[in-house]
Amino acid sequence: MINTLMSKHTNFILTPNSEILKEFVSANKGIGNGIETYSLSEYTFQSVFLKLTGAQEQKMKCICWELATDDYEYRYERYTKSRLGECSDYKEKNTIYKDLISAIKKLQHDFDHAAYFDRQAISQQTIAEITNLFAGSNLSTWAELAYLEFTQNNQVLPHNQFASANLFENVLQERYELLYRHRNRCAHNTLSYQENLPTFKNLYNSDHNYDNYFVRFALLILIDKIVIKLFQKYEALLAEN
Repeated sequence: MINTLMSKHTNFILTPNSEILKEFVSANKGIGNGIETYSLSEYTFQSVFLKLTGAQEQKMKCICWELATDDYEYRYERYTKSRLGECSDYKEKNTIYKDLISAIKKLQHDFDHAAYFDRQAISQQTIAEITNLFAGSNLSTWAELAYLEFTQNNQVLPHNQFASANLFENVLQERYELLYRHRNRCAHNTLSYQENLPTFKNLYNSDHNYDNYFVRFALLILIDKIVIKLFQKYEALLAEN
């Protein structure tokens, strides 16, 4: 029974969350992009955004469970001494990122996580994946300006801002904070009584260009790629020991 549960966790952890976006785009192909469909835009984007954030939160919890299954000291630390919450905010995601690195270093003492990632390649792959997935779809038409800003901006995921000492550094931490605020607005339905329009102050702020669904998707998929790669390394080392 235990092996079956572990297998399910492992399969879930290693399945890219981009599959959720692929299903989302596919499911909306038959809707069309006429003006009469635009009222669906925020509803559909919000739905898949919450599905994606929820899946990532569950994946983070599953990673903790797998690490705790193999390491009793870690189990005490993470489930008794310093328990995590919903794994939705940046601080907790960064904690799990560091937990994974620590677990790998227990198995391979000379593991250099700073050299482990080809950050530029991961950044480019993530941007290309989102760009190609939505290209020509009714979804990119519904959010045409946001999509164009996303595809034309080569600084969405600067490669020197992730997977180093921390999961994200300053710039991407700030962009994740925008994502997290929107996640809370959607999860608590505050958009139902707040006007979903940016203020002039927000429009003037350069960060406003990064407060859209395509950037949010890119950040979530980037995190997913990082933790999957680390977990694959952890699993490989476990098999060797």
